[in-house]
Amino acid sequence: MTVTDRTRYERRLGWWLSAPAVILMLAVTAYPMLNAVYLSLFSYRLTDPGGRRFVGLSNYGVVLSDPLWWEDVVTTAIITVITVSAELVIGFAFAMVMHRITIGRRTVRTSILVPYGVITVVSAFAWRYAFALDSGFVDNWLHLGTFDWFGNRWSAIAVICLSEIWKTTPFISLLLLAGLAQVPETLHEVASVDGATFWQRLFKVTIPNMKPAIMVALLFRTLDAWRIFDNVFVTTAGAQGTETLSFLTYRQSVTRVALGIGSAVSVLLFLSVVLIAFVFVKGFRTDLGSVRGDTR
Repeated sequence: MTVTDRTRYERRLGWWLSAPAVILMLAVTAYPMLNAVYLSLFSYRLTDPGGRRFVGLSNYGVVLSDPLWWEDVVTTAIITVITVSAELVIGFAFAMVMHRITIGRRTVRTSILVPYGVITVVSAFAWRYAFALDSGFVDNWLHLGTFDWFGNRWSAIAVICLSEIWKTTPFISLLLLAGLAQVPETLHEVASVDGATFWQRLFKVTIPNMKPAIMVALLFRTLDAWRIFDNVFVTTAGAQGTETLSFLTYRQSVTRVALGIGSAVSVLLFLSVVLIAFVFVKGFRTDLGSVRGDTR
């Protein structure tokens, strides 16, 4: 299969358009990233600067051999899978509504996108108080008496996931809405004439032509969910087995001022993000030219 000149041009154009943002991001983040790698090679506590000594890759061995790291990996993975899966389904439904509705379109779109405009910390505090043991109103609504949502691992994770889903579903719906706008309406009309049902048109026409948009939405949201910190910090502070990888980095670097171990955790977190991005890109193998049919 040969790639057309148009596809090659679009690939080059994509690199040129993204180059300024990439250069700017590297200019801002290159030094902190390199400094984190450097500090991860030392046994270094901020309270004992004179005791810093080179230990090579020992810090990475300490982190990877600690069960706490793997427990946090599992917790982060659970939150990521639950939130991203739910957000994809709900976000796609919202995108369909925003795309098809004709009466009150602006009002509906604004209402759906409102949660994404709320600062994450503010949203987390609101959900924390809603499910609080002493001041929460959710227990009264559900007639649960005085259920301690944050006193149990799974109920606490459920609250965190609900908060994330409420806050970031509009982000995915916005990306999917852009993908829906790229699906030619003529394809739906032809499928309808051929007698295709709504679900057949959805899975045979709409979703295949939205593959690039779906990949972008899943990639961005998965990477964001994998680095979840502020929601956990506000709601549970990592208690009851809800500590995530980002929170572990914070606890080691800021709370325990163990910069060597904390830097090693942050580097491993960064590498896991790169790995996830690589798997997504290679797994989807999305090419706009092939979707459009520009191959020969």
